Amino acid sequence: MFKYILKRILQAIPLLIIISVICFGLIQLAPYDAVDTMTTPNMSKETVELIKARYGLDQPAYVQYFYWVKGILSGDWGYSIITHESISKDLLSRIPNTILLVLPAYILAFILSIILGLIAGSKKGKLADKMIDGLSSFGIAIPSFWMAMVLVFIFGHRLNIFPILGMHTVGFEDSFSDLIIHTILPCTVLTLSFMPELVRYVRSSTIGQLSEDYVMVQQAYGATSVSIMFKHVLRNVLLPIITIVGMSLPMLVTGAVVTETVFGWPGIGTYFVKAIQSFDYPVVMAIMLLSSSLVILGNLASDILYSIVDPRIKGMGE
Repeated sequence: MFKYILKRILQAIPLLIIISVICFGLIQLAPYDAVDTMTTPNMSKETVELIKARYGLDQPAYVQYFYWVKGILSGDWGYSIITHESISKDLLSRIPNTILLVLPAYILAFILSIILGLIAGSKKGKLADKMIDGLSSFGIAIPSFWMAMVLVFIFGHRLNIFPILGMHTVGFEDSFSDLIIHTILPCTVLTLSFMPELVRYVRSSTIGQLSEDYVMVQQAYGATSVSIMFKHVLRNVLLPIITIVGMSLPMLVTGAVVTETVFGWPGIGTYFVKAIQSFDYPVVMAIMLLSSSLVILGNLASDILYSIVDPRIKGMGE
């Protein structure tokens, strides 16, 4: 087991290096650079050169990349060229806000998806299956920003039940109940966004498991449908979902970009969008690298969990 985990970790390191090169290269290929956000047309050439020298932008690309990676490895993600604030501190203050929004939504979507997917899979071709599958298809087709705007219009504007901006009402920053009220609408949007694909995945896995020979054997021994579903089918359905759980790790940081922007939630999403709008390239590179790295780490985590649950995977990997 230890050899397999070590092997997967060693395989992830080159991927992280490649991702860092790609993230840096994409920024270098952008039509505008960081200097454009800090200069004006009437600045002298000498002033522009001084600004470049101050931020190290007068160095060759490979030198800039070396110092950027060196800073990241030492915990220094650099500074925003717009606000001049530490990117590390900004990320540390905003990541918990995003996790607070995304994690409950994903857990709720995961639980509801298992329930609805099992019902749809066990009732294949019947009314319940058609309704759940139809709603899932409808949910996949609906953009999350449109869903957010509809909920804002109905529950925030028309009915005036829930607040529609921020995490807190001014003056109630320490109120937990106020935080919960502000969380309801964006959390609902994220739950409805995460659910459809999970439901269809569980449904297809359930249908596949119900066609296996062991189900027929259990029926021959007189086991009830409920017993077969929860003692045998559910366990086998949940096994491949471990992969999805691992791959959902990046969502805890960047999975709510659109929703956070619509609701003005002070998380990574709004921070990323503002950085793109203002050409704040150090922030953009940091978040791109963070989210890309989490994809690799999520894949690594899912492989490790899968090998723990199913030792056959470990054997194939070796």
